[in-house]
Amino acid sequence: MSGKLIIFSAPSGAGKSTLVQHLLSRFPNFEFSISATSRPARGNERDGFDYYFLSPDEFRQRIENNEFVEYEEVYPDCFYGTLRSEIDRISAKGKDILFDVDVVGGLNIKKQFGNKALSVFIVPPDLEILHQRLINRATDSEEMIAKRVGKAKYEMTFAPEFDAVIVNDILAKSKKETETIISKFLSE
Repeated sequence: MSGKLIIFSAPSGAGKSTLVQHLLSRFPNFEFSISATSRPARGNERDGFDYYFLSPDEFRQRIENNEFVEYEEVYPDCFYGTLRSEIDRISAKGKDILFDVDVVGGLNIKKQFGNKALSVFIVPPDLEILHQRLINRATDSEEMIAKRVGKAKYEMTFAPEFDAVIVNDILAKSKKETETIISKFLSE
């Protein structure tokens, strides 16, 4: 495998996807690792571009076939994971791989790839701001938002296990801080 791995994890609504999209525009050798999920597509999401959308049964079959580098059942029948074939696809191009994955998945990738991987955890300034961001996103019911905020409290306990933690309070500052951390890692 050539290239390095940059792993972004965060509670839902912390701004990780916004930062990942920014980095893809700033680092030409990055390619985004498309995750697999068993949840339905939201809005304009497309299969094979935003996610690989699988049914819960298809996801379980691929787990059984050992096709995932990491996966997690985030909620009942709602899986997320990284297919081995995705890492192979990007590595074959000689690119650095950029991951946008859940907290447990991010730590699992880091454990498997060690110093070839940089794990970055994005946190919101506080849980009330996170709650408001999820409301503003307008993709989930109030019940799901409450679940996400509850899960965020738990996920934030994992922050010390990541190589870097960025508090996403002012987006421009977070972008600059992220670029600096990644540039240093890529030059090592």
